[in-house]
Amino acid sequence: MKNMTLENIAAVCGGTYFGAEEAKQKQIKGAVIDSRLVEKDYLFIPIKGARADGHQFIPDVFEKGALAVLSERELENPAGPYILVDDAERAMQQLAAFYRRSLSVKVVGITGSVGKTSTKEMIASVLGQKFCVLKTEGNLNNGIGLPLTIFQIREEHEVAVLEMGISEFGEMHRLAEMANPDICVITNIGTCHLEGLHDRDGILRAKTECFDHMRDNGIAVLNGDDDKLGSIKAVNGRSPVFYGMCKEAVAGDTPTGYQVFPEKSAYASDVEVRALAGTKAVIHIASKQGETVIPVEIPIAGEHNIYNALAAASVAVHLGLNADEIRRGIESVQTISGRSNLIQKDGITVIDDCYNANPDSMKASVNVLAQATGRKIAVLGDMGELGKEERALHYMVGEHFAGKGIDALFCTGTLSREIAAAVHKNSTDTEVHEFDTKEKLIETLQQYKREGDTILVKASHFMGFPEIVKQLTE
Repeated sequence: MKNMTLENIAAVCGGTYFGAEEAKQKQIKGAVIDSRLVEKDYLFIPIKGARADGHQFIPDVFEKGALAVLSERELENPAGPYILVDDAERAMQQLAAFYRRSLSVKVVGITGSVGKTSTKEMIASVLGQKFCVLKTEGNLNNGIGLPLTIFQIREEHEVAVLEMGISEFGEMHRLAEMANPDICVITNIGTCHLEGLHDRDGILRAKTECFDHMRDNGIAVLNGDDDKLGSIKAVNGRSPVFYGMCKEAVAGDTPTGYQVFPEKSAYASDVEVRALAGTKAVIHIASKQGETVIPVEIPIAGEHNIYNALAAASVAVHLGLNADEIRRGIESVQTISGRSNLIQKDGITVIDDCYNANPDSMKASVNVLAQATGRKIAVLGDMGELGKEERALHYMVGEHFAGKGIDALFCTGTLSREIAAAVHKNSTDTEVHEFDTKEKLIETLQQYKREGDTILVKASHFMGFPEIVKQLTE
């Protein structure tokens, strides 16, 4: 890892080096927090978790060939060098920021209330047509996951696509300081993490903290159809690049009053929803050569994926990709587990969208389910971190069922009773099944399902709904 000598590591994190003097100029080959992932000449960073304290594995990692370890306590007779630090997690973040700045890689930082991961996948797929790309894997988008992703960047990587997820003020500052993005993409400002961020204005303030750590001449790529993002006039002295469903600047009423939405540099026309098979559209995007027109077939269900494609095209044009590269990248994108992933089993289609949930993503998923043929079954659970309006926001999701043609709702969870109540009142043609336990829901659903059904499974992660997907598909 470039410039990551033990001497530099100690200096960057304000630590005290203990070990042989001649080892200080040795360079680590990787950095991990999981002792099982340690390889020869790695740095091990011991994090105190809910289940274990990483310090207990320090003897093991030296046996596996670790070059050095960080430690929050003095070690007796360690088998190799160590660097004493006050806070291993904070030290890891400082090292990630230092390492990122030692590399010439372009960084695309992605945040937003809904669609971060699917937009990240779309951007990585498109940029991968021209560049060697590293992207955030799984849920490594927080104060621990992001530095671990940054540590995986190597000199062969030309672009890193990094997802940044937050739930409180100040958190984005720490993430963006590490990522130091050349391009910041914000997908939308929705209703999630309200416990820590209070309201949509708070979410806007927290998400846009990323602008404070953009590189010189960095650009912001924003969803111009979002009323909060569309109100941003300049970012660090530069006009944002806006994308949306139509080019023209439009005016209209929003939840916060009358507003003029900006003209878009990237927009879509000729949209054709092809049920669960995806969406056809023509993407128009401004470039130095004029307007580029790109007919595409987005292979992921949900009209909202047009926004992901527009964001990806906006980033791609800025980084020099041509129309054919953009089209190929969009048309080759794939879903991942827990994010609108379609699974076919025994004549039944399961929409696995249960990694996480908030009111906006819940409603978008119901819209996707409504496009299916055959019986449409929604299996929904509680959404977390919604603050004092949590019951009203769950009720709002239930109201969204009206007119969608959803045949049945299966739900469990204290707050999901509000979804059920709204469906009872507003969608009398939808069967409602409520359960005290997830196990009882699964048992009844297994008996209820039949060939030709499409079943949406969605809830916040703490509800453990991947177990439902597993029971339906294995």
